[in-house]
Amino acid sequence: MPATPHIEKHFTATAAVRDVVIGMSDGLTVPFALAAGISGAVASNPHASALVVTAGFAEIAAGSIAMGLGGYLAARTDLEHYASEREREIRETVELPDIEIEEVAKVFRDYGLSEAQMTPVVTAITGNQKSWVDFMMRFELGLEEPEPTRARISAFTIAMSYIVGGLIPLAPYILLSDVQKGLWWSVGVTLLALAVFGWVKGRFTGIKPFKGAVQTVLIGGLAAGAAFLIAKLIS
Repeated sequence: MPATPHIEKHFTATAAVRDVVIGMSDGLTVPFALAAGISGAVASNPHASALVVTAGFAEIAAGSIAMGLGGYLAARTDLEHYASEREREIRETVELPDIEIEEVAKVFRDYGLSEAQMTPVVTAITGNQKSWVDFMMRFELGLEEPEPTRARISAFTIAMSYIVGGLIPLAPYILLSDVQKGLWWSVGVTLLALAVFGWVKGRFTGIKPFKGAVQTVLIGGLAAGAAFLIAKLIS
């Protein structure tokens, strides 16, 4: 009988998913908590819904910019760190070749290869400086070269995810003039969105989807509940 081909499925778009998760989770949670808190504080105001929507839009604008900028700076830091470490490795292969050759050998030695087995491999790797430095960056330092456009893409992805997430809890207040109805619809819609988001995040990141859904719902619900109660107590 013909053997069934072995097909490995690996999820590789971890950076993009991480950015979506960062932006979406904060976008769903922070405006949700803010809207709930303001609803509790200004429930008796005849313009309560307008106040919630205005504050919500302001928070989404500020939050998306702050989160996007944070993602940009983090990605730029990764790129600069990689460039700095690569320059150091290039310099060391020129100035300290014996030490660097031994470090290559140590990598293979740690994998259980004998001196006879690894000698030709080490010679082949260290015979080309670019391959040598690439090897050291990956296996000694554990660093992968970041994409040059990563910072801009990361900033845009996080900011857009934050905006999309933030509009979900705010939508009921935009569509309904009664702030109390808006609050309860916002709670229902946002908790559902958090559950779906957590389930999808779990599928992509390898954790159990149900666990991911429960975690995100609990975090979002606790944040909104705390904001609402605090605003009620203060008002």
